Amino acid sequence: MLDSLLMFQAAVMGVVEGLTEFLPISSTGHLILAGSLLGFTGDKAKVFEIAIQTGAILAVIIVYWQKIRGTVVALPASRPAQRFALNVLIAFLPAVVLGLAFGKAIKAHLFTPQVVASTFILGAFVILWAERRPQSAARVHSVDDMTALDALKVGLVQCFAMIPGTSRSGATIIGGMLLGLSRQTATDFSFFLAIPTLIGAGAYSLWKERALLSWADLPLFGIGLLFSFISAWLCVRWLLRYIANHSFVPFAWYRLGFGALVLLTWWTGWVTWGD
Repeated sequence: MLDSLLMFQAAVMGVVEGLTEFLPISSTGHLILAGSLLGFTGDKAKVFEIAIQTGAILAVIIVYWQKIRGTVVALPASRPAQRFALNVLIAFLPAVVLGLAFGKAIKAHLFTPQVVASTFILGAFVILWAERRPQSAARVHSVDDMTALDALKVGLVQCFAMIPGTSRSGATIIGGMLLGLSRQTATDFSFFLAIPTLIGAGAYSLWKERALLSWADLPLFGIGLLFSFISAWLCVRWLLRYIANHSFVPFAWYRLGFGALVLLTWWTGWVTWGD
């Protein structure tokens, strides 16, 4: 039986994951900071943070179910469906290769509040730079019009998100925009790419760290998954409406302010941030 504090921590972490996974503000960075404040840290906590991404991905699958189902059904005979599926696979592969090669070192040395705050600030300037470019410069206005080279470039950009605080969504959406995708196309492709990326990362982490886990942890992970799913579903639906008429500039100012606040509280000692 889980104690009430652990249940509360799992629920909060699930909400943080769901609300931040698909916004360009770094879910991993927020989870590291939230876990530090809540005292929810350690190797098992890192596995938990990756595993509950599956709840957020379920929300994306539901929101995009019509496109996903249509692609799967048409895959045997439709060239556009085959090209779209291949593009997602191409974009997914760089993260697999680099994640297996450097994932352990990154977790050991970069999962700290100070690194997160610094990349928060750096990412803000990248967003502001990308949003200064006119949308008329976009040459790709649908995920179905993307080439294999477009997909590979987005996949390589996604690898920057292995640095905590960068944001997987931010890297793929803003990176996609800089590479010539429209804001809507970059957002849609980022969501589709998240499905194999985050499910794969969650499954791999659970398998690799299975010695840390037991059946007694199942309720903890279940609570995190549930709250991650609910908050992500609300967030994705809101974001798709938001980007129709708004830019990502407000998220850049949020990143600047939040990153500066973390650095200030760390430097002054007002908050004792744990790794």
